[in-house]
Amino acid sequence: MFFIKNINPAIVKVSGYVYSDNIYRQAGRITMKWFIWSAVVAMHVSLWSQTGAGTQFLRGFTTTIYDIAAAAVTPLSDKSKAGIALAKSELPKGAALADEKLTPHVIDLKKWGILNNGTKPIETTKGINKALQWAKQNKIQSVTLPGGTYLIDKNSYINMVSNMVFDLPKDVIIQKETNAKEFYHTFYIGVGVENVVLRGGSYKGDKETHDYKKKDSPHSAGTHESGYGITIEGANAVTIDGVKATEFTGDGLMIGGHGKLIMDLYAASFVSGEINDKGKAVANKQKIRTKQPISLSHSLLQSQKKFEITNNIKLPGTFDLVFLDKTGKFVELVKDKKVRETIAIPDKAASVHLIFQKADSKDAYIELWSRTVSSDIVVKNSEFAYNRRQGITVGGADRVLIQNNELHHMKGTLPQSGIDVEGGYHYNGHFNSNIYIKDNDFHSNASYDLILYDGAGALVEGNRMRSKGVIGLAISEPFEGAVIQNNHFDGSRIMAYHNATFIGNRVDRALASFIGTNVTIDGMVLTDAVLSLSSKDAFGIKVSNVTITSKDKKLESGLALWGKKLRLDNITITGESALRTVTGGIEPGSIINNLKVRGFNSTYGVSLPPATYNNCEFTGAEGANHGSIGVSLAGKYVFDNCTFNLSKSAWTGISADHAKLDLTVKNSTFNLLGNTQAISVQSAKNVLIENNTITGNALTSDKVELIKLNDYWKRNEKHDILAAAIRGNEIITNIPAIGISTTYAGTGAPSYTVENNKLTNALLALKDNDAVSQNESVSTSTNAANGAEQSEAK
Repeated sequence: MFFIKNINPAIVKVSGYVYSDNIYRQAGRITMKWFIWSAVVAMHVSLWSQTGAGTQFLRGFTTTIYDIAAAAVTPLSDKSKAGIALAKSELPKGAALADEKLTPHVIDLKKWGILNNGTKPIETTKGINKALQWAKQNKIQSVTLPGGTYLIDKNSYINMVSNMVFDLPKDVIIQKETNAKEFYHTFYIGVGVENVVLRGGSYKGDKETHDYKKKDSPHSAGTHESGYGITIEGANAVTIDGVKATEFTGDGLMIGGHGKLIMDLYAASFVSGEINDKGKAVANKQKIRTKQPISLSHSLLQSQKKFEITNNIKLPGTFDLVFLDKTGKFVELVKDKKVRETIAIPDKAASVHLIFQKADSKDAYIELWSRTVSSDIVVKNSEFAYNRRQGITVGGADRVLIQNNELHHMKGTLPQSGIDVEGGYHYNGHFNSNIYIKDNDFHSNASYDLILYDGAGALVEGNRMRSKGVIGLAISEPFEGAVIQNNHFDGSRIMAYHNATFIGNRVDRALASFIGTNVTIDGMVLTDAVLSLSSKDAFGIKVSNVTITSKDKKLESGLALWGKKLRLDNITITGESALRTVTGGIEPGSIINNLKVRGFNSTYGVSLPPATYNNCEFTGAEGANHGSIGVSLAGKYVFDNCTFNLSKSAWTGISADHAKLDLTVKNSTFNLLGNTQAISVQSAKNVLIENNTITGNALTSDKVELIKLNDYWKRNEKHDILAAAIRGNEIITNIPAIGISTTYAGTGAPSYTVENNKLTNALLALKDNDAVSQNESVSTSTNAANGAEQSEAK
């Protein structure tokens, strides 16, 4: 167990959280992130910065501050279908001013004391802010600056006003003064600001000259990951178009929520009893209420008309509220609200009482917060590059469109992602919802292209993820309801946890890994890539219309199946990869329809998990002879109406071997192009081979056993095929080879049923105790004679 020690109690007010009055401005919250992929278990522990986009990865510990386990956090409701609805809804529009053709007012540099030669940062910053305020007061709606470099004060920022277009030519650089701060803004659009357009210009940070050794306070993280180019914090209707944001110590663009602690309540803040629907205090030994009503006079509560109750310790997660007016008279009773739920302030309400179903308030603690996420944000036609942490962080927003941008070369401090949708909602942060990420180009990022860490509802469409060897898309457990559609993952991986729909995506030279539950994949095209499925729940992953093509034999490519049973429909795998094109250890019971595996590796073959395979096809590549269709796990295998095309070089088709194997092969066709065994069973609990057609018209050896139970080298060992029935099959050979062999079943082998089979030229080689009946043998003399000559010649 890991404990944070020597923390100022004035800063740490509640178990599990470190913050000042504005959580956005104080680093230090700690978050557990669990990424569990099919073969990798990694704990990602983040020291959260201002809006929740954590970056510090530590190994091998869990985290406790005082009693974090006591702090109840309400889980997200089921929003797994949010992305589906999003795909059909109207896109965010951003600022209304974005559609208007306005001639920008040129800010008079001399009048406002602004310099455009990269000097005088204090005077320049103050001058730009005064000019913006003057323009607003004079009802000017668009401003611009002459070309040049504008140095922004390290202790301040440009503070944007409402109803304004900040329209810059290409030769304007907004340059942050080099500094030693862990946290800074360069251009700030704050809570309450709306209808803003940022168009053109370059915003440049101090990454290369920054002093990373100092700390903002003794209690801050020291990571210097929170230097922002453009910050949107709780604003509404903002459009960013054609800007460039580079070389910031944190993110080029931060789209976050504004949060402020209004009041915290302790045990002494409560008394026994409740407030009735007339606003009167009444006795109730099973309940506690606030001793005094909580004032709602704070300016943020008055302007936003909402709040939330959160961070409860030793208090239930559900409560009632009684609102009172300024004279103390009853306004409204609201029942059964939950922590982290947004609560609207009724008209005329001036204060509120909280009521909990609890007999006492011992060790109780809870908080009242004002929270406002950014909303209706559009970011388009822009470039975010060479930033230390992220290109864009979405850390508390609703209805965001990020479209047609280039995001590249993020490197320096984790996550190192093009875009990170991460508000830290479960850790006292902000919620993300309705996020559209369309037609962007991601490349050359150090760790990720896109992270959907927390929130609900995302449409990721038409993007190109081409940061080679890293994760192109990560969907973590706290995110629900993503639709991932028509994207190209070019050398970058997919790691998706759950509650996601993938439609029409392309993956080249990478791994696509999915962990259920509630994952749907339709129409994916993979080239020299591996599709790995590991469902947490039965049929939690559904896959259809997938093609996997192996072009480079030096690379792994194919299908890997793990975890709980699932359903696959219409999967085509073509080409010989470095290893097996199908493998896995999934539990029995899966349904796999129309799986076609063509040209599988002639050395390694395929290793199939237990499942029902309907209308499937398996075709081996020419070359080596060991590559069989491996059936070697415990559980029930059913092959129904399948086709097996076995190459000239192959020794064996189906190779079955497990003491708890239950194998059924029925209604299927085997085409043997060489001296190949169609089905070889070494051990099994039960075997049923029924109504199949096996054709071997290219045999040159009459020693071949087309259906073989056990083999010569185990004939004197105890039998390990407990039951077998071979019935209704048609076996056709060009020479008198052995059609069915049971003679090597081992000592004490039970009677196996061999009946109603038709053998053309092929022979039976059976044990004395087998139940044999109504088998038909047919000899075609020409073929038999030719085959015998070939056998003798050999």
